[in-house]
Amino acid sequence: MRLPAAGALVAAALAAGALAACGSEAPQPAGGLGPGGPGEQAAAADPGLQHIHGLGVGADGLIIATHGGIFTAPDGETRARRLGDVQQDVMGLSVIDSRRLIGSGHPAPDQGGAPNLGLIESGDGGRTWRTISLDGEADFHALVASGERVYGYDGTLGRLMVSGDGGRAWQERRPPSGVFSIAIDPEDPDRIVTATEQGLLASRDAGRTLRPLSGGQPVAGLLAWPATNRLFLVDGQGQVLRSTDGGRRWSRVGSIEGQPAAFIADGSDLYAALTDGIVKRSADGGATWTVRATP
Repeated sequence: MRLPAAGALVAAALAAGALAACGSEAPQPAGGLGPGGPGEQAAAADPGLQHIHGLGVGADGLIIATHGGIFTAPDGETRARRLGDVQQDVMGLSVIDSRRLIGSGHPAPDQGGAPNLGLIESGDGGRTWRTISLDGEADFHALVASGERVYGYDGTLGRLMVSGDGGRAWQERRPPSGVFSIAIDPEDPDRIVTATEQGLLASRDAGRTLRPLSGGQPVAGLLAWPATNRLFLVDGQGQVLRSTDGGRRWSRVGSIEGQPAAFIADGSDLYAALTDGIVKRSADGGATWTVRATP
């Protein structure tokens, strides 16, 4: 299926620009990755849920990574609320298991250190975080994991990074263009599809070589890969597409009715965040969507 490429690319570029803008602020004062300032003062300065950068599903329900910290919407609830006290900018989020999360981003106004957090990890579902690697060196705008295999696109230096030990040690790849999204084949961690400024590129050797996918492919969008024969993409207009052959051919299955900010799969469910802070869920492969969480 061939889509209106220019419109999809423009919308994706705007989304990428918004993410980059979140990471371009001036360095913040010194501090650590722990909780922020005292109660009333911190609450008064709480920016609330804004600029969703990533989604996950863990022990606390839906996890929402934002420009101002982590929020959650427990099962059975739609109102998202802050999780923990940290208000750091969490760019990229991947759930390793129900409690272990990895992310990236930038310190909050009351934190310090380098302006880029590198790879950070939470062992308590997102309440507290610690640095794992690349402190001050990387800002992962796209981040995805399958077991101990982690792929991240470092927006600061335009490099695709690959780790086989949960993000402690890395190998560097050089993609031909900027990467919006990365998806891992759930049955083969060496096989990935990336959405880039040059279209969809695929690799079977853990990103060492990236080759264009043939056929009438969408130009850009956000990817989710819950099963080898079910790869999903949501484009800049919110159209949801499905491929059963690893991204060579696509068919439209539905729409999230808005511009996407984040997109994931959890089992048979799909989750999409919109730029207005609403998160939607589909239980039927992207055909229909309901509101899962609101700011």
